[in-house]
Amino acid sequence: MLKTKITEMFGIKHPIASAAMGPFRTNDLCIATSEAGGLGMISHTPASPSGFESNYVEAMIKNLDYVVEHTDGIFGFNIRTSRVEPGIDKLISETSRHILENDKLKEQCLYALTSAGSATRMPKNKDFQKLRKNSQIKHFHVAPALWLADKCVAAGCDGLVVNGFEAGGHQAYERVGGVTLLQQVQQKHPDIPKIAAGGYANGAGLALALAAGADGISMGSRFIASNDSEFHQNYKDIIPEAKASDTIVRTGNLSIIRMWKNEYSTAKDSIKSREEKIAQEQAILQKRAKMTEEQLKEEYRKDFVKNYAIYEGDLQSGIVPLGQSIGVISSIESVSNIIEKCVKDAEIALKRASNYII
Repeated sequence: MLKTKITEMFGIKHPIASAAMGPFRTNDLCIATSEAGGLGMISHTPASPSGFESNYVEAMIKNLDYVVEHTDGIFGFNIRTSRVEPGIDKLISETSRHILENDKLKEQCLYALTSAGSATRMPKNKDFQKLRKNSQIKHFHVAPALWLADKCVAAGCDGLVVNGFEAGGHQAYERVGGVTLLQQVQQKHPDIPKIAAGGYANGAGLALALAAGADGISMGSRFIASNDSEFHQNYKDIIPEAKASDTIVRTGNLSIIRMWKNEYSTAKDSIKSREEKIAQEQAILQKRAKMTEEQLKEEYRKDFVKNYAIYEGDLQSGIVPLGQSIGVISSIESVSNIIEKCVKDAEIALKRASNYII
């Protein structure tokens, strides 16, 4: 077994977390990860076991209830805190209240992860403050750049997810690789717990991250290619044969995004700077300010259908988020096997590395 700040903080067996992968529903993957001794994750999504909900709050509450009913393990939830995400403060408040009112959730849902926006939005929320005071929940924020890690530490986060440019999904414009970024953050903030993300898919990656100062890893693409995840089989099947070079970075909904090369991604452009994206976001916010609630819901629905055709198994017409770690994934296995092999191989690698010390 591997003992780290992450295993001790959450009382889990293995220092491995499943990544936040909204807008996809990841309840089954969350359960499987938690049951295998890792740290499961409920993603920020409009989808629940009942289908697509009218708002994110309804989906989150149903997903929390579903997961806690099917596992006794430890897990968490993700909320994206971007300026252009709808109803974030309400989502934080309602999620916090729901957890606080359910004793089993309060005991098991111990990992609150924010991303793709401000690290201060959750800790400033009064309902989350109350949850934090009356439970053991810990707040982490995704930091894909050193300056963002600085902001997270200043905001009082309990930990960081240090997300390298190799990762699938939304990325920072600095485009810094995970190994370099982890060294930067470790050098400047050595004491704060860190989960390394982006490019990790096996035991060698886990050993590398731990040796460089991380306390665990988060895996996305490796868990997509598992028997337990609820992703469409077409999505899973492209991974074992894929190469690390089969991904591309293009403009996404919140920032630039790494995705699989298909008809959709290769036809898109890429915004070059954070300032350019902020200007685009301001235009979106001005447009939405003039819309009714029903018009907003319809716009979100159309965007979802347009961007995430992979929900229906369409590999070409929308975003298919994948990281460069697909280059080291050669099989589709159960989550328990993936975690067991990852930990075993990491232990072997770390013991072998210790032989260099004389």
